[in-house]
Amino acid sequence: MLSIDFDCPDPAELSRFYGEALGLPVVYSSDDFVLLGREGAPGLGFIRVADYRRPTWPDPSQGKQAHMELGVDDLEAAQARMLALGAVEPPVQPHPEERRVLLDPAGHPFCISTQS
Repeated sequence: MLSIDFDCPDPAELSRFYGEALGLPVVYSSDDFVLLGREGAPGLGFIRVADYRRPTWPDPSQGKQAHMELGVDDLEAAQARMLALGAVEPPVQPHPEERRVLLDPAGHPFCISTQS
């Protein structure tokens, strides 16, 4: 696998969020695509989509969506950091004692969890 790519309205903005959140450097950048990564590992790509529509979570009419699960040591500290970087906390939290669902600046859901 080379990369996992996310559609978004602004690749620079979303790559800044994930670059800071995950500590990944930019390895390629253009107006329409930014790739974060490290040598020997799959990257995270962000592709400009002109008519981008934000995902809605949870929304049964959209079906199951892919999302990232990020392992953290301290759930509260990690959540505060992600929110400070621009994530949003949706009102629905299925298992808040073990994981938190957050939305990135383009609306993609992702989870932070202390479970390994």
